[in-house]
Amino acid sequence: MMLLIFLCLAIVSGFISWSTCLLIKKIAPSIGLVDKPGFRKIHETPIPTGGGLGVWLGVLVPIAVITLAALSYNVEKETILGVSLARFPQFVATHIGGVAARLGQLWTLLGLGSILVVLGTIDDRKGLPWQLRLAVEFAVAIAAVAAGWRATFFLECPVITSIVSVFWIVGLVNSFNMLDNMDALSGGVATICSLFLAAVAFAFAPNPLSGEPQYFLGGFLLILAGSILGFLKLNRPPAKIFMGDGGAYFIGFLLATTTLSITFVGDNTPKTAIFVPINILAVPLYDTISVVTIRLYHHVSPFVGDKNHYSHRLVALGLSKTQAVATIYLTTAICAIGAFFLYQVNLGTAILVFVQTALILVLVAILEFATRKKIRQAYAQAQKEDLQETQEK
Repeated sequence: MMLLIFLCLAIVSGFISWSTCLLIKKIAPSIGLVDKPGFRKIHETPIPTGGGLGVWLGVLVPIAVITLAALSYNVEKETILGVSLARFPQFVATHIGGVAARLGQLWTLLGLGSILVVLGTIDDRKGLPWQLRLAVEFAVAIAAVAAGWRATFFLECPVITSIVSVFWIVGLVNSFNMLDNMDALSGGVATICSLFLAAVAFAFAPNPLSGEPQYFLGGFLLILAGSILGFLKLNRPPAKIFMGDGGAYFIGFLLATTTLSITFVGDNTPKTAIFVPINILAVPLYDTISVVTIRLYHHVSPFVGDKNHYSHRLVALGLSKTQAVATIYLTTAICAIGAFFLYQVNLGTAILVFVQTALILVLVAILEFATRKKIRQAYAQAQKEDLQETQEK
């Protein structure tokens, strides 16, 4: 019943996101939220941006409804919104107090995420220096960690775990922003990651105090997935709206912080859980690391955009844009499936699962670069033969 309610909230979230994106699509040109074609863009006509505002609102409204219900909970009269608890399913009476206790932390998270939405939207509107954007991202990440969204990594060293958590958050905020380079790509990958993390919360990582599934975080991730799906209805090829930096920042931030909470939940959590976030988020991390490596190799700033992303490289191999996106979806799911085994195996086996995921991505990289090199060589040979033929004539 609880899962059904969260699924209903996810549907509501998707509808809010979709309808908000429709509105933004109409008004975006008049307020300057338009992504114009450019040398590193794949679209040939101006496209409205700011769809991330729809994702943001799609998450906030359902959470606001839950908050209203929790704040109206009267312990003495045993009522919610003036209605007797007896009229609600049993699990509502069981969990409403716990939800009310976590509202402060939840709204701190959403408030910090909203700062990133504003930051990204301003950047979409008129552009901001990368130094300023990075400084704000670090400030938000530090505030989130201070508010309790921090991984333990099973280490008795809060300083180290806090620093790693901050860089994890900033890294994923930028990973999903960098991944947003083709229609339905970043949003689709984020949806897959959200659903896998929700499955972990519901089935594999119980609350350390009650032993029950982490309904709260799992439900939150379903709401996030529903909101992204509402946006994707307008972002699927050919995209009618882009999410923009604001949406990518918001999604990356929420996925980063929830992974820190879901997978490191108490002393009884197996240490193998340390690999869960890496498995589920392997593809965004791979894209970021590979792109930054390519840029540094060519002595280019890692903060300058280009067409060397995972998706661009697949298109260069001959795949269509739709095929490239579908391939990345499948790679994300294949890597994420390994996360389900990490709660049921010993540390040695968990390391093997992690190594397997890493080898999948290494294999992808080898095929990418080897094939691209062959294509470039064939192209150069064809140009040489054409030149010789022209000279002979």
